[in-house]
Amino acid sequence: MPPADPENGSLPGQPEDIDRLIHEPARLLIMALLSVIESADFTFLMQQTGLTWGNLSSHMSKLEEAGYIAVEKTFKGKRPNTMLSLTDTGRDALRIYRRTMKGILDDLPD
Repeated sequence: MPPADPENGSLPGQPEDIDRLIHEPARLLIMALLSVIESADFTFLMQQTGLTWGNLSSHMSKLEEAGYIAVEKTFKGKRPNTMLSLTDTGRDALRIYRRTMKGILDDLPD
């Protein structure tokens, strides 16, 4: 479940508000990539992230369980094709995560 939204009364930039699911670097990269494209297939995400098949699959499952990404498995001819896209819940969670991190980092001295 995403942390409280700073727009809805929570103080921005509180460390306890960091969404730990997104905060993991590989999952943050997956979420960031999916936020700027409509959808991507598994192979494209492997190439863009540099993650192994197993590693990407594991992170994908965690994001899917949280409702942050949608996974559609089909076939192209006889070959399996897995497409991933960011859900509205995932897009909102990433927006809140970004705002929370910005609040934390903006509080640091230069």
